[in-house]
Amino acid sequence: MLSDIVNKIRAQRDHEPTVFSLGQTWVDMLMHVPQMPEAGRFIEASNVTRCVGGSFQVLDAATRMGAHTELASMLGTGPWADCIASALRRAHIAHTGRTLPNQDNGLRIILSDGEHKAYVAHHGAESRGDADAYKDIHPQKGDVVHISSNALMNDGAVAVQKFLTRAECQPDARTFRIVLNPTSALRLVNTQLLETLILARPIWSMNRQQARSLADCLAIDIDETPTMRVSGGFDESMLALCTSLSDVLRAPVVLRAGSRGAWIRQHGEGVMHIDGFPTKATHIRSAGPVHTGALCALLAEGWDLEASVQIANAAAALAIAHNVNGVPVCPGYDEATAFIKEKLAD
Repeated sequence: MLSDIVNKIRAQRDHEPTVFSLGQTWVDMLMHVPQMPEAGRFIEASNVTRCVGGSFQVLDAATRMGAHTELASMLGTGPWADCIASALRRAHIAHTGRTLPNQDNGLRIILSDGEHKAYVAHHGAESRGDADAYKDIHPQKGDVVHISSNALMNDGAVAVQKFLTRAECQPDARTFRIVLNPTSALRLVNTQLLETLILARPIWSMNRQQARSLADCLAIDIDETPTMRVSGGFDESMLALCTSLSDVLRAPVVLRAGSRGAWIRQHGEGVMHIDGFPTKATHIRSAGPVHTGALCALLAEGWDLEASVQIANAAAALAIAHNVNGVPVCPGYDEATAFIKEKLAD
């Protein structure tokens, strides 16, 4: 379903809308190899590209969509931290978190043969910190706080836990929104933190794999019968998954499916399918961070969830077309809304 959201009136804001991220950043090194190496075998990469990964991609998208953005997590000191700090400056993302001395940020090496990927990661300063790491972060009315999956599984998780248990973060008192990207490896997340996340009632934005992992963790029984039919049943399966998760979480759910769009549900309401936009799959990296960043920016700008998801769908599709070395690059707000207008006119 495409609706004429570009003519909707956004809510008014009494200050510059801000997207804060409690997620972590590191440097990604992507190596294209002819085939995955066996143990002890030497393989020469045909191409190597470097970019800043993690929450940087979310904040970069949010900035491009018009929001003021702040990275609240830790940076270190060293060559990788310098690379991240330089990227933040170029993208006009403010770093308001701590800078840790004598520790560099982490590095992730990705091997890709075009069909499969393998990952080797070393965590650094981004994963350090104590419970008070976010004590100086005070979102105002209408702002959006993004929490990424990588912030839930290491030492930084204690800071997320303490932030969410603050009085102003409780659902009945909160004047800002929280957007959470859960991980597909929820078994690694502390049970107490998962309970705190659920009680915070954020907007849960995730892909199907992450949603299934969350459903399994919460012991939600999902009927897989529709997916076993010859005719497929993907849409029916996504609807059921979105409904069941929202019922248990008692919170908004955004279930992303690439060019198929997204299924969204506000707790207590019906599921709505927001159409996506077909794209040529020329990229290597996921456009999920672009979708999340655009969603956060639009919510901060005063759009409702339906409109935000529709524009985020367009932004993610355009980001794939705009990819640089396989990394999707978010368009600006004007380009995304013009794209929707064009599709509505077809």
